[in-house]
Amino acid sequence: MNETHVLTATVLDSFRKQLIADERSRDTIAKYLRDVRTFCAFLQPCKIVDKEAVMAYKKHLAERYKGSSANSMLVAVNCLLAFLGWGECRVKLLRMQRQNFRQADRELTKDEYQRLLHAAKNKQNERLYLLMQTICATGIRVSEHRFITVAAIKTGYARIVNKGKERVVFIPAELKGPLLRFCRAHGVEQGSVFVSRSGRPLDRSNIWADMKRLSQKANVPAEKIFPHNLRHLFAITYYQLEKDIIRLADILGHSSVETTRIYTATSGAEQKKLLSRLGLIECG
Repeated sequence: MNETHVLTATVLDSFRKQLIADERSRDTIAKYLRDVRTFCAFLQPCKIVDKEAVMAYKKHLAERYKGSSANSMLVAVNCLLAFLGWGECRVKLLRMQRQNFRQADRELTKDEYQRLLHAAKNKQNERLYLLMQTICATGIRVSEHRFITVAAIKTGYARIVNKGKERVVFIPAELKGPLLRFCRAHGVEQGSVFVSRSGRPLDRSNIWADMKRLSQKANVPAEKIFPHNLRHLFAITYYQLEKDIIRLADILGHSSVETTRIYTATSGAEQKKLLSRLGLIECG
């Protein structure tokens, strides 16, 4: 029997409260609620949920979004359905062939990173200049910068708590001096280093916007400029140097090495060069 259910404002608010109780990050909660609202809009005007409706929504997403984007939206819907006990309505994610190389047009190179730093320095945006280096030199998520505190800088390491897990991230010695001087110059005596005028840790969207403004000055394509790419650059650089994916997964705070593999994949250009070096083609 194909059971039907109705989504109401009360139901969605209960889901929001559960996400908060589950200690999901603010950004995750915002995304899940946004994706669920998109699902509700698709169901208009009746808002009746059954397996057929969810399957139709899956088809709708598959026709309009990339597979990864569609799946991320389906994850939010499946999470909602599981919370409500409507498990019979859940659907499988779209099957996708694993991409084993990075997209060069989206990947930030080390040279481009250096140009972003110089642009921030030339704009006398010392806070952004140091924040980008802190993220890129430690591999933290942009949302985790709040754990970079005055006390952490002095001890040389920060304890990062994310999704119920704790890990230790070391702060490079070369960064300690500049960060402490920044704190003294801006009267930051305790707590998070990178804060707004109100004293609250900088928001992800504000950091992203500040980085985007460097695009023209740094001669770096705007589509490559977002905070998470700094974390990717750290992962790629670390792996190329150490070739230790297990240790890298620990540093990045990944539960699964499979997630880390996404960060360490070679670029398409690198794979082409490797194929050419195999010497398996005889021309002429």
